[in-house]
Amino acid sequence: MAYTNKLRVIYGDGTLGLSGEDFHYIFSYERGGLESLKLNGKEWLYREPMPTFWRATTDNDRGNGFNIRSAQWLAADAFHKCVGIKLTVDGQKFDELPIAPITNELSDAVFATDVKIEYTFETLTIPSTTTSVTYEVMANGEIKVTMHYQGHKDLPGLPVVGMRFVMPTVATGFDYQGLSGETYPDRMAGAKKGVFHVEGLPVTKYLVPQENGMHMETNSLTITRNTTQNNADHSHEPFSLKIKQTDRPFAFSCLPYTAEELESATHIEELPLARRTVLVIAGAVRGVGGIDSWGADVEEQYHIPADQDIEFSFILNAQ
Repeated sequence: MAYTNKLRVIYGDGTLGLSGEDFHYIFSYERGGLESLKLNGKEWLYREPMPTFWRATTDNDRGNGFNIRSAQWLAADAFHKCVGIKLTVDGQKFDELPIAPITNELSDAVFATDVKIEYTFETLTIPSTTTSVTYEVMANGEIKVTMHYQGHKDLPGLPVVGMRFVMPTVATGFDYQGLSGETYPDRMAGAKKGVFHVEGLPVTKYLVPQENGMHMETNSLTITRNTTQNNADHSHEPFSLKIKQTDRPFAFSCLPYTAEELESATHIEELPLARRTVLVIAGAVRGVGGIDSWGADVEEQYHIPADQDIEFSFILNAQ
């Protein structure tokens, strides 16, 4: 991808815009996140990426009552409360967000080499805790995303800790470097390291829809689409978004449904027609168990204790 050595910074009254040769990003102050990620004229976001704490209930979860014990994480997954935003441009921290009348004093031609914007969310749990999501945008268009979950001892165990990206149309497939097949923390034995291609967005056809499609220990991921929601765009040429690890591998799932859509369907025919791509990048994933489906919990080492801090990061639009 071609790029200059500077980001163009556009200060709006409710948004921050960052652009370069082949990319344009918009960060919303009101909606609490990245509301537009456009690469080579193609939009990659249908909704703002948000912290995710829920994976669809499995037969084993229902058998041991985990879904009941941890039900409040479903609400925290569905609804988000942004309580703070911090902006730093080339090392300069803004004491307050640059909105009107401050924007009246800023030039229309502002350039930078590094921009960070940090969103802090308060979880809708009892008691509540906080999660921060930091986007660091580099001049070449790469975005380093860092999520930090603040542990709290009085909360139940977590199903997952990650970021959810909902994309406007269905992907034609994805390629990744990591472990073969579907894997979970307690389901990695026998998987092989390599580079793999997955056609479409396959969903395991359980009688009762449930969690599926996770891939652990991933180094890089490329998602490919060939359609947009732009009625003026009649091209069907494939275009891709790349994600890569930073200091350690990540886990991911890439499905046509959110966890809530899977959760609400009692039979597979109740699932809606596939129309979006739902990407979850996870820093921690609870095991799925499977010792039996009548009461055995997941083994202790595959739990996600709520009292421990969890931080992970990854790179979007990897060169």
